Amino acid sequence: MLGERLRAARHARFVGRLAEKQVFEEALRAAQPPWHVLHLFGPGGVGKTTLLQEFALLCEREAIPCAYLDVRSTEPAPQAFVEALTRAVGASNQDGLLVQLATHPRYVILIDTYEALAPLDDWLREIFLPTLPESTLVVLAGRDAPTAAWRADPGWQSLMQVISLRNLDSSDSLDYLARRQVPGEQHKAVLSFTYGHPLALSLVADVFAQRRDIQFQPDEMPDVVRTLLDKFIQKLPGPQHRSALEASALVRLMTESLLAAMLDIDDAHELFVWLSSLSFMETGTEGVFPHDLAREALATDLRWRNPERYTELHQRARKHYFERFLQTAGPVQQRVLLDYIFLHRDNPLVKPYFEWQSGANVIADALQPTDIAILTAIVQKHEGQDSARIASYWFSRQPDTVIVMRDNKRQPVGFVMMLALHRATPDDIAFDPAVRAARNYLQNNTALRPGESATLFRFWMERDTYQEVSPVQTQIFLSMVRHYLSTPGLAFTFLPSADPDFWMLAFSYADLARLPQADFTVDGRRYGVYGHDWRIVPPIAWLELMGEREVSSQANATPPPPVEQVIVLSESEFAEAVQAALRDYARPDMLHSNPLLRSKLVMEASGLNADENARAAALRDLLRATAESMQQSPREAKFYRSLYHTYFQPAPTQEQAAEILDLPFSSYRRHLKSGITRVTEILWNQEIK
Repeated sequence: MLGERLRAARHARFVGRLAEKQVFEEALRAAQPPWHVLHLFGPGGVGKTTLLQEFALLCEREAIPCAYLDVRSTEPAPQAFVEALTRAVGASNQDGLLVQLATHPRYVILIDTYEALAPLDDWLREIFLPTLPESTLVVLAGRDAPTAAWRADPGWQSLMQVISLRNLDSSDSLDYLARRQVPGEQHKAVLSFTYGHPLALSLVADVFAQRRDIQFQPDEMPDVVRTLLDKFIQKLPGPQHRSALEASALVRLMTESLLAAMLDIDDAHELFVWLSSLSFMETGTEGVFPHDLAREALATDLRWRNPERYTELHQRARKHYFERFLQTAGPVQQRVLLDYIFLHRDNPLVKPYFEWQSGANVIADALQPTDIAILTAIVQKHEGQDSARIASYWFSRQPDTVIVMRDNKRQPVGFVMMLALHRATPDDIAFDPAVRAARNYLQNNTALRPGESATLFRFWMERDTYQEVSPVQTQIFLSMVRHYLSTPGLAFTFLPSADPDFWMLAFSYADLARLPQADFTVDGRRYGVYGHDWRIVPPIAWLELMGEREVSSQANATPPPPVEQVIVLSESEFAEAVQAALRDYARPDMLHSNPLLRSKLVMEASGLNADENARAAALRDLLRATAESMQQSPREAKFYRSLYHTYFQPAPTQEQAAEILDLPFSSYRRHLKSGITRVTEILWNQEIK
């Protein structure tokens, strides 16, 4: 019969679910079943129906009668449900239904799409199910977990078992792909998109069955993505609800305040409650997030269907995170950075180098005396005795620069050492070849100015995997980013790697330049060094650059192009440029040739992509605002007045300016010089901070 062939074909492709099958088989064979109702729940396409079909096959093998009922088309009313179940069992009426069930030592009822019976949930629990014979086992399969009333009922607590059906693990997924003859070289790409979701695996396998020579790219398979979305999203109340879903797919965790910011609305409470109620949304202590495949499908669909909307949501999330970063500190600030960097997870140049799944279990902490022996042993394990001796030296010299990564038992699982090069003594430089190479590079290429600092990420490693991709390594990189954004006067950072070629694409994306002149050798191993000049691309401009690279199509295809270079001025050059800018303040076109337009100060104020007119306007605003701040000081207010009548609202001549101020010309000139000096001093401190 055709039905038998269908069952055989389905069973041949069935993989995994060993634990779920064991729970079911034990109940089938037990004299006293451990449960009478099995609640099986999970998101659309996760394989509930397929598992119920496998349960039916197990019943057939054990010669146990089984009735399968899909209630999606059944009216959620007691009489309609009883009539549908009566037909499925093969009885003539409700009395015959109970008799039919009671005549067997074991009878199984499989109810699919149970969420369709939500209005009947109380009636089924309190009235109908208790009337069934003890020999009957009922499996309720749906999208939603059992309601609180099931869990609160002491009777059902002992007679019910709940299984949350999740995606297949990697071994079962690979088994399925092999059975479907998907080429082995495509397995990794397929798994990274499907996360073991059964329907997704099946749809992708169907694509390969039709076109054997393709390279799997989710963005090029909109039909697959739409089918998955139809499974997850059955009905949307309105367009804002779709926007809420799309926004949740882009961020690591969605909160009510973040949702309001991304949708640009004042009150997102109702939308957030709706979002939290969806079967494919997970709830954590910090917010809600979609199941992995739902996230992938939503984000892929949005990028393909409406790239402008994708960019807009991405930009609003970045703005929200940056504001939160400035308002927070400590572990909270670290989590905000994790959220910020998570926005880049889908970029092909970034994705292979970060692991997000377990990163929240890693805590960044200060170095404790008891950590030193453990961390020194980790260095010796991965880099040898000489490196361990150097690490031990720095643990005593700059212990405050070490950040320790700890697991949930507070044990060290890795660390990063952020040496302050400007604090290194001649003895320090002579002792460590890495410090010596970095200091030589600075002296020969980009010397530090007064008040500036430089950092060497001297050691960074995970306890077991060293500098390979891992959740600990992800947290280490986040600590580095936090250092970039929160260290006053940071001018340069050096990042050495034992395998610089492996990290080339990721570091290039992050605007880190390869610096062979700063390479060094310890214990016979050469370490390649990358670096970034924060005076050329300051932290704020760097964050803007990272955001642009994420949403630009060019960044998704090739390593990003270099950004426009900032001019790093000496203090004397800076002072000359300020004086020239004040002199040309009333003639903005003359400011276009002023080197301050490409200073860190102005580029931060105007934005990375601003044109010369916008930068000139930003420079004029900075000059005027800085001068006006002097009015707060009685001593400096007179200097401001001289600046005002000379540059901002200039008199025809300096002599006339002195007359307006009712000052002797010599006093006027002295006040003007003091004002220029004070403006220069304030702006210089902002330039190098």
